[in-house]
Amino acid sequence: MITYKTRNRLIVLGAAAIVILIVSAGMGKSYNRLVKMREEVKSELSQIDNQLQRRSDLIPNLVETVKNYAAHETAVFESIAEARAELAGASQLSDMAEASAEVSRSLGRLLAIAEGYPELEANRNFVLLQDELAGTENRIAVARRDYNKAVQEFNTAIRSFPASIYAPLMGFREAEYFEVSEGAADKPDVGAIFGE
Repeated sequence: MITYKTRNRLIVLGAAAIVILIVSAGMGKSYNRLVKMREEVKSELSQIDNQLQRRSDLIPNLVETVKNYAAHETAVFESIAEARAELAGASQLSDMAEASAEVSRSLGRLLAIAEGYPELEANRNFVLLQDELAGTENRIAVARRDYNKAVQEFNTAIRSFPASIYAPLMGFREAEYFEVSEGAADKPDVGAIFGE
């Protein structure tokens, strides 16, 4: 026969087991959600990489086309080559953002040079390459926006209660935003290119 005291202990143990099961199931579901969100952040970052690579692949064709018309503008071509090399070698997100901004500035100078050559501006290949580049720049902007949105959702999820308690213990760390580097919004100085 079960005594009153033993019965109460069994009820308490049963209730504790149910609570532990419910909490464990909730943590498991939350863990899976955080894993999915972390993978979404990685996926969005790879989209930025893909678009940056696409731009990097277009640049040599654009440079070669402009070179044929403006052979004396070697400093701009060298700065584009250096910026592409920095972007290719960037391993940290902040380095990638800074190198991407430098590529954009160099391309701005290249396109400014092109404006000084009307016959180049009329060249069909140049126009097609310029359109491809503009489309790629738009894709990069969209990829960055999508990445930052995924980072915001992920960071919010791991900072929210109750995930903020166990997320760090499970290895979830805040993701880094893709931020514009200093000077990226500055207008390129094209006057120096034309000796003004």
